Amino acid sequence: MSAARAAADPAAAAFRVGLTGGLASGKSTVAGWLRDDGFQVIDADRLVAELYRPGGAGTAAARRLFGDGVLTAEGGVDHAALAARVFSDSAGRRDLEQAIHPLVRRRFEELAAAAVAAAEQRPAQAEQQPPATAPATPPILVLEATLLVEAGYGPAFDLVVTLEGDPEVRLRRAVERGGLDEAAARARLAAQGDGARRRQGADRVIDNDGALGDLRRQVDALIAEIRRAASSKSR
Repeated sequence: MSAARAAADPAAAAFRVGLTGGLASGKSTVAGWLRDDGFQVIDADRLVAELYRPGGAGTAAARRLFGDGVLTAEGGVDHAALAARVFSDSAGRRDLEQAIHPLVRRRFEELAAAAVAAAEQRPAQAEQQPPATAPATPPILVLEATLLVEAGYGPAFDLVVTLEGDPEVRLRRAVERGGLDEAAARARLAAQGDGARRRQGADRVIDNDGALGDLRRQVDALIAEIRRAASSKSR
């Protein structure tokens, strides 16, 4: 990373990991392990939930596209009503994604800038300054987002990782663990596509067809890789 880029965009100093994958691919499990290892994990679904609050920019977009029928009595987005609408209306779903994705991206950039600012303050507050020959590792931020590649976020990340698995295995997981009936799960899988674009846009593909221990070993290797790459970025 050049000094000029960091000066122009302080948020660029963070090491950014994009974590993606389709329905029931294991993203939440992996995100939890990354969080436990000290990474700052940001869930795109939570950012969207914030945007869908009463008065939120996402709420305004949903209302403009679909009318008051997708709103709650309090004026926020009715998530169930909106999901029922967009998963049966591919054109409407695309319109909503085009409206929401830039808002999520903007909020992530704000959080990245805040993380960098906080990291820069810590050495100044420490009693002993770190040696000049050992620059601090930049903060590591992970954005967990199902449509990260499809939304065009990929180029903004240092590393994009996708969780993949057999569709029938993922369908079974979604029904058994996710509280969806089979028809709803199949509709969501279909809406997300076959994952070819996601895999093509990823730097690392993690297979999650096996046992939990197999996934854990792959993630341990990923964590080590991320730490090495983040350290190199600070030099």
